[in-house]
Amino acid sequence: MPGRSIIVTGGFGALGRCVARSFAEAGNKVARIDFTAAAPEPLARALDLGGVDLTDTDACARAVASVVQAHGGIDVLVNIAGGFTWERLQDGSVDSWERMFAMNLRTTATMIKAALPWLSASNAGRILNIGAGAALHAAAGMGAYAASKAGVHRLTESLAAELNGGNVTVNAVLPSIIDTPANRADMPDADTSQWVHPQAIADAILFLASDAARAISGGLIPVTRGTPA
Repeated sequence: MPGRSIIVTGGFGALGRCVARSFAEAGNKVARIDFTAAAPEPLARALDLGGVDLTDTDACARAVASVVQAHGGIDVLVNIAGGFTWERLQDGSVDSWERMFAMNLRTTATMIKAALPWLSASNAGRILNIGAGAALHAAAGMGAYAASKAGVHRLTESLAAELNGGNVTVNAVLPSIIDTPANRADMPDADTSQWVHPQAIADAILFLASDAARAISGGLIPVTRGTPA
């Protein structure tokens, strides 16, 4: 489905850049939105909006307006922006829980709310969220992160029910550990052979954004294996 208007939040990160590039290579108009001021590498013909606080509803509304002005509407919203922390409650801070909810759940909700009128006006609107396999059963130190991602799962299911019967589908992909430079640096001794490559996640997202997935909504799709094709 080329020629569509795509928003990728967290578009300057490792996964966001991969997803944005995949949509662009398929012939779509891509906007990358991120809290970081500038992308580490350019994407030809992409609209880059840096320095956007995605927890701020007004900032999200302004970003959406910029995309609509440049691309004429919005067909697909991919919510990748987020963060991670490993911290035990007994020797950690409750502030970490608030930070994870802001970074992972609030950013998803604020962007969806801002973009939803335009997605609803699309012939085939698509909302794709990034959940987490770790939110299905939280290990030690993963409470704050897993709780915030579980919130993304429930938001995905609830919104899909709200929009049932319309032309917008809502789904989430649930990766296991993503093979990124940051994760390799944080876990230098880990066995990375079963980590999920960003391109495998991008491929799943492009499928869910396609006409072939028009009957899928409210899905929490595990993405737990995959290497570059």
